[in-house]
Amino acid sequence: MTAQTARAPTPPFPVLLRETIDGIAILTLNRPEARNSLSEALIAELHAAIGDIRNDAAVRAVVIAASGKAFCSGHDLKELTARRADADGGRTFFAQMMTNCSAMMQSIVQLPKPVIAAVQGVATAAGCQLVATCDLAVASEQAAFATPGVDIGLFCSTPMVALSRNIGRKQAMEMLLTGEMVPAQDAKQMGLINRVVPAGTERDAALALAQKVARKSAHTVKIGKEAFYRQAEMNLADAYRFASQVMTENMMAHDAEEGICAFIEKREPTWQDR
Repeated sequence: MTAQTARAPTPPFPVLLRETIDGIAILTLNRPEARNSLSEALIAELHAAIGDIRNDAAVRAVVIAASGKAFCSGHDLKELTARRADADGGRTFFAQMMTNCSAMMQSIVQLPKPVIAAVQGVATAAGCQLVATCDLAVASEQAAFATPGVDIGLFCSTPMVALSRNIGRKQAMEMLLTGEMVPAQDAKQMGLINRVVPAGTERDAALALAQKVARKSAHTVKIGKEAFYRQAEMNLADAYRFASQVMTENMMAHDAEEGICAFIEKREPTWQDR
């Protein structure tokens, strides 16, 4: 069993809740007593759920929400610290945890369906990373974001990967070097989140946004999401060359033909997701 598919021992209560509403899968982090920190079990459950959703044609978008007051406080530091008693001081476990968490984050990016974070409270360290990893994010006006690892001698190196791909370098470095909380409105200005909504409405707002995207052709959304992340890592010339190829192939798809004809004929398109 690989690190990507291995599941941690089953906890006494579900650390991740899942429901589906009108084609939208809602994954809810469910460790409120631990501020929804990313334990070994929660990382494994999130990764497994994303894997299940990948091939579920009935699911057209995903919302990641959380129980309790905090969205996610990052890695479970108590769980990590307990492994310092291992023979190697915890090195093997630490490496496995970071590898598994990174694989889970990448699975969100690689999922051919949009993933939207619904942030009701603070999202720090790997919790901030999770928000930055999602394709879109809706946050409560009471939400706040930080990468405070520097305050405890543990620089937020893996959160840095997602954070630096969402906001400007100077802003990312300020968050990483100071560890200070960034209020929701400032996070929106920085580009970390898309929308700020009244407290208590973030889940419904994220669901409404997900449903708006879900009404599009799933085939087109899949093509677009994959192309977006691939071209972002290329230089300008290579990005245009790649995007031109994608557009050409996309033009040959049934849904592109249907969508263009519907636009010309002034009618609603009928998607076949192909």
